[in-house]
Amino acid sequence: MSLFGTGALGRVVRSGVGRRRVRTVVIAVATMMAVASAVVAGALMVAAAAPFDHAFEKQRGAHITAQFDPAKASAARLAATGKLAGVTASSGPYPSTAFRPVDQTGFRMPTLTLVGRSGPDGDVDRVDLTSGRWARKPGEIVLAASFEGPATGIGATLKASDTTNAPTLSVVGFAVSAGRTADAWTIPAQVDALAPEGGPVTSQMLYRLGSASTREQILAGRKKLAASVGSEALLGAQSWLDTKRAAEQGAAATVPFVMAFGVLGIVMSVIIVSSVISGAVGTSLRRIGILKAIGFTPREVVRAYVAQALIPAGAGIALGVVLGNLLAVPLLADTEAVYGTVSLSVAWWVDVTVPAAALVVVGLAALIPALRAGRLRTVEAIAVGRSPRTGRGQWAHRVMGRLPLPRPVTYGLATPFTRPVRALAMLLAVAFGTVAATFAVGLTSSLTAVGTSQDPESRAAVTVTTTRPNNVAPPPPPPVGGGVASPPPAGGGVASPSEPRVADPAKVRSAITSQAGTRSYYGKTRVEVAVAGVSGPVRAGLYEGDSRPGSHELLSGRWITGTGQVVVPTRFLERTSTEVGDTVRVTYEKETANLRIVGESFDTSGSALEIHADMADFPSAEPSTFLVEVKSGVSADEYARKVAAAVRPLGGDATTNAPSGQEGVILIMSAMAMLLTLMLVSVAGLGVLNSVVLDTRERIHDLGVCKAIGMSPRQTMSLVLSSVTAIGVIGGLIGVPAGYALHGLVMPVMGRAVGTGLPPSVLDVYEPVHLLLPGLGGVVIAVLGALVPAGWAAGTRTATALRTE
Repeated sequence: MSLFGTGALGRVVRSGVGRRRVRTVVIAVATMMAVASAVVAGALMVAAAAPFDHAFEKQRGAHITAQFDPAKASAARLAATGKLAGVTASSGPYPSTAFRPVDQTGFRMPTLTLVGRSGPDGDVDRVDLTSGRWARKPGEIVLAASFEGPATGIGATLKASDTTNAPTLSVVGFAVSAGRTADAWTIPAQVDALAPEGGPVTSQMLYRLGSASTREQILAGRKKLAASVGSEALLGAQSWLDTKRAAEQGAAATVPFVMAFGVLGIVMSVIIVSSVISGAVGTSLRRIGILKAIGFTPREVVRAYVAQALIPAGAGIALGVVLGNLLAVPLLADTEAVYGTVSLSVAWWVDVTVPAAALVVVGLAALIPALRAGRLRTVEAIAVGRSPRTGRGQWAHRVMGRLPLPRPVTYGLATPFTRPVRALAMLLAVAFGTVAATFAVGLTSSLTAVGTSQDPESRAAVTVTTTRPNNVAPPPPPPVGGGVASPPPAGGGVASPSEPRVADPAKVRSAITSQAGTRSYYGKTRVEVAVAGVSGPVRAGLYEGDSRPGSHELLSGRWITGTGQVVVPTRFLERTSTEVGDTVRVTYEKETANLRIVGESFDTSGSALEIHADMADFPSAEPSTFLVEVKSGVSADEYARKVAAAVRPLGGDATTNAPSGQEGVILIMSAMAMLLTLMLVSVAGLGVLNSVVLDTRERIHDLGVCKAIGMSPRQTMSLVLSSVTAIGVIGGLIGVPAGYALHGLVMPVMGRAVGTGLPPSVLDVYEPVHLLLPGLGGVVIAVLGALVPAGWAAGTRTATALRTE
C-alpha cells in the first residue's frame, strides 16, 4: 500500500476496494480476460516466428531448391545459373534421387529424397550435424534428424530397397536442413547405385535470392531459371516460403483469432475500467468533498481513485498471466512437435511485457475520471452530492411517457438518458459482448466446416475395403453334406493379427456391382509418390472410376475427370512454384507420369502434401477401398451387412460411414474460442451489473417515493430491467454486424497462415438463426447483468429507501 500512501490515504483506498465489491470484481475479471488473451497471442506469435527464421538464416537456407534433368542441362550450365541477376548465392549441382530404404527390422521406410554432397557446408544450405559425422565413402549415409530413434541410431544398417541385391548402408550421422532440401545424404558417387531400378537421377541446385519475401518474387526467380536452361530441363522447384509456413503453421493458424479476442478484451477492459472509476467518482461526490474538507489534497484524491482501480486490476493481471500460460500449453504442444526436441514455452518477456502494458492501460483508463475527482471544488462536491444535474434527461421522460406502455416501463426506458456517459459505456460493453458471441458462432461453424471438408470419404454411405485384420476370422465354409466342417487346408489358416489379409480388388468390385441396391461407387487408394522438385515423399490419393462424389473442396480449377490430370493443394503450388495448368512429373514405384494440374484443392492437413490423380496413370496401383452410394430407400446398414458377408471370405470388409469427428487441433481451437467468448460475455454482464448497481443506488430515494405512492415490487423490477433492455437491443444491433465483419476479416487471415485460401463453404457459414441468437444475446446480457440489482431494488423496504440519501 506504500505506493499509494499510508495512514488516512491507505484507509481510504482499502475502504473503496473492500466496500465496492462489484466494482472490484468487474475490474479484476475484465483485466484477467484481456491479459490471458494477450499472453496466449504473444506466446503463439513468438512460437510461430522465431525458431524457423533463426535456423534458416544461420544455415543460409535455400530460397529455391530446384531439380533439373541432367540429360538436358549439363553441370557447367547449371553452375552458370548461380550468376543470374537476382541470385546472390548458389550451391550444386548435386545428384539427387528418390529411394525407399528398409531398416534393420525389415520395416520399409517412407520414400526419401537422397542428395549426394561431399560435405555439410556450402554457400547455401549449411546442414547442421546433430550427431555423428558426414558420409565419407560408399556404404555410408546421413539421415535427417527426425529419423533418429531407438530403432535407428548411429551404426544402424539400412538396405537401399526391398530387393535381394540392394546395397547395404550404414548410418553415420543425423543432420538438420532448415530448408528441408533433402531427407538423406551420401557421397555424390553413390547416388546412381542407390537409385531404384528405373528411377531417375536428377540434379539439385540451391539458390539464395536478393528478393525472396513473396511468392511473386519466387515465381519470377523460377521463370529466370527456366529461361536460362530451358523449361524442359527444369523439372520442379521448391519455395522456402512454403517450407517456412509448414514449419510455423502449428501455431500460426491460432494467432489471428486469439489476437481478435485479445483486442476485444483490451478494448472492453478500457471501457469498463473507465466507466467503473467514472461511476465511482460520480457516486462519491459528497465523499470526495468530505475528504478534501478534512485535508486531502487533489493529488491524494487522484492517487486514491487510481489505486482503487489498480489494486483489483493487479490481481486480475496476475490471474490472467497464469491462465494465459495454461491456455497456451495445448497450442504450443502442436508447435513443439514441429521442431522436435526444441522446447517451446511462453517467452519470459511476454509474461513481463503484457502485464506491464495492462497496468499502464488500466492506469490511464482510471486516471481521467480520477483527475475529474481531483479538480472538484470542495463546496460544490458536498452541496451537489450524488444527485444528477437538474433537468438532465427530462426530455426523454416526456417522450417515453407518450408511449402506450406501463409507466414503470417508460420510466425505465428514459433512465439511461439521465447518465448518458454511463449508458454509452454500458452500450459498448453489451455491443462488444455481442461481437464476441457472433464471431465465436461463425468461427466454430467455420472450423466444423473445415473438419468436414477434409474427410470427403465420409459422404459415401458404405466403405468396402480390400483388407481386414485377420484376428477377425472369416466364417468357416459350410460342411459338405451337412457333416462336420472340414479343417482348413494346410497353409490356409488364419494369419497372425499383424498380417492383414488382402482381397483381390477385382472380386470385391464384382461383389459390389452384383449387390442389389448399388447406385454408384468409386475406388481409391493412398500411396506415396515422388514429385520432381519436392523433397521427401508426397501422399497421393489415386481414384478409379467417377470420383466426383468424393472430391475435395476446390479453390480454383476443377476436379480430375480422367488420366493425365492432377489436383494439388495450395501449398504444393507454392512449394513447387507452379500454377494451375502447369505439368509436374510424378513417380510411383517404377512408373512415371507427367500430369497437368487442373485444380487447386482446399487442404489443411499440415506440412504433408497430398495430391489427387487418376489410378489409370499408374497401372500397378490397385484400389484399397471402394466408396459406395446406395439407391434411395435402401438401408445402408443392411447393404453393408450383405456386402460384408460376400467379401469377408475374400479378406475384405464393409462398414457404414459415420460423420467424421473433428481433429484435435480444431477441437482445441473451438474450445478456446468458446472459453474466451464466455469470458468476454461474462465481463460484459459484470459491466452492466456495475452500472445498474450505481444507477439503482443513486435513485434509491426516487424508488422509495414510487413505492410510497403504490409501485409494487414487480413494477420496480420491470422499471430497472427496462432501463437496460433498450441498451441490450441497440448493443445487439451494433454487435452482430461487427461480429460478422470480424469473422470475414479473421478467417482469411487464418487460412493464409496455414498456406491456403478458404472455400465458400467455410466462409459463408452464417444462417439467419446464427445472427438472430447473438442479437437476442445482447438483450440477455443486459437483462442478466441487471437482474440482481433489480431484485435488490424490488426487495428494499419503502421506509429504508426514503431514509437513504
